[in-house]
Amino acid sequence: MNNIRRLCSGLSSKLDRFSYRNYSHNSVSGSFLTHGIHVFQCPDAIGIVAKLSDCIASNGGNILAADVFVPQNKGLFYSRTDFVFDHVKWPRPQMEDDFLKISKNFNAVRSILRVPALDPKYKIAVLASNQDHCLIDSLHGWQDGRLPVDITCVISNHDRGPESEVIRFLQRQNIPFHYLRTTTENKREEDILKLVQNTDFLVLARYMQILSSAFIRSYGKDIINIHHCLLPSFRGVDAGPIIEQMVERVSHRDDLQSFVQKSENLEKQCLSMAVRSYCELRVLPYEEKSTVVF
Repeated sequence: MNNIRRLCSGLSSKLDRFSYRNYSHNSVSGSFLTHGIHVFQCPDAIGIVAKLSDCIASNGGNILAADVFVPQNKGLFYSRTDFVFDHVKWPRPQMEDDFLKISKNFNAVRSILRVPALDPKYKIAVLASNQDHCLIDSLHGWQDGRLPVDITCVISNHDRGPESEVIRFLQRQNIPFHYLRTTTENKREEDILKLVQNTDFLVLARYMQILSSAFIRSYGKDIINIHHCLLPSFRGVDAGPIIEQMVERVSHRDDLQSFVQKSENLEKQCLSMAVRSYCELRVLPYEEKSTVVF
């Protein structure tokens, strides 16, 4: 399965979300609790939910939300669990070992644990072309904490003047900007790969270049792209599974300008929600071109 995650602003999808921000509170006894997330994928079997719940409860944790998906006639099991725990009483290494035992018992394909307050934020690079609405929204989302990521750099095939909003913002925040002029013969993919080696995933904020299958294989990690439903699908990134969708009502009173504004607003919201979902471990691959989105 390729590692591409695609967005489409054509259909409506609404998800209840537990905030990714560092979650902690005092329990009745006054102990400090930390928010954890665990996702699990394995062949379907009896007792998986019971084992996962007992693992958390027996170590003093409390489940806040649990989602399970068992596709019909596929023999597969998916789950995502939000819980709180005392990281002094249940240290992170012990937690890893406890979930690893369950993973081995059920021959798990995927068992991922994340503690947002303790773990490093995901490192991302943002690629953009000449339209800045998604890029600017992503930068502001990073600044105000809506996007729980660290932006390592911004890469663009269009240069920007020193007085542009993007350049001024990046300079204030010490985020490198790389202008890579592309041509039909040279998409600068080798240069991009060098710049994004230490990232966890990429975000294409209206990057209007088609990344080759060779680039996708070489990068080897996930890529989140925004894709307007009015456009046809393309090979590569745009062929990936959809992880977030939004829709906007239009009427006979709309003109070209209002269509553009509505489209840009949808794209900004959709991309932001998709990045958050990914960081909150809400997105799991399902078959070749589909995803489970909790």
